[in-house]
Amino acid sequence: MSGLLAGKRLLVTGVITDASIAFSVAKLAQENGAQVVLTGYGRLSLVERIAKRLPEPAPVIEVDVTNTEHLAGLADRVREHVDGLDGVVHSIGFAPQSCLGGGFLDAPWEDVATALHVSTFSYKSLAMAALPLMSPGGAVVGLTFDATKAWPVYDWMGVAKAGLESASRYLALHLGKQGIRSNLVAAGPLRTIAAKSIPGFDQFEDAWAERAPLGWSLTDQEPAARACLALLSDWFPATTGEIVHVDGGYHAIGS
Repeated sequence: MSGLLAGKRLLVTGVITDASIAFSVAKLAQENGAQVVLTGYGRLSLVERIAKRLPEPAPVIEVDVTNTEHLAGLADRVREHVDGLDGVVHSIGFAPQSCLGGGFLDAPWEDVATALHVSTFSYKSLAMAALPLMSPGGAVVGLTFDATKAWPVYDWMGVAKAGLESASRYLALHLGKQGIRSNLVAAGPLRTIAAKSIPGFDQFEDAWAERAPLGWSLTDQEPAARACLALLSDWFPATTGEIVHVDGGYHAIGS
């Protein structure tokens, strides 16, 4: 077995279609020598169908990251397929429609709480559920969208991502003693299922096409996936609490 992730065992969340960043992560991980286990929830049959499009069909386990019973049983479910984990990929985010598209001032707490639970708190929850399977040298990698700015139409999901970025730093602090790293990849806008659920998403598309120094493809998930693989690999052994931007350089350019 050869490749950047030779012998690694990974848990990858968030595969819904083959346009998902998580699908690209799983595909490239397998091509680079990793064993992959996927999670799904709600549309499990869809995830199982998509899993068959990978170079090697991957097992799928059901995990609702807001369900304490699912989280408590995650380690045992994963052990049915692999004997441990070297990496976890968190590619999960959700906000009710009231929290997006310009409704920031009107969204009720109940909807905001859902967005924060699924998109932010779940990063810690998933990491802790997988922790019994991990050993020093392991890594947790999540996906964010640059939360240092207030973006039009992104609203409470932007707040959730800011929380995610902070949570990753705190996870890096608390899991560092066990030799486990926590890092995020901040990808530019991509035409995923999540993006299609955001009213006015085309505002992001137009801005990136015009201003990203390296240019930006809205349909190419591979650059973000490659960054995830690098952070999961042994090539960043002393990097944790970091956010790697994969956005064509857009974040570095003044408005």
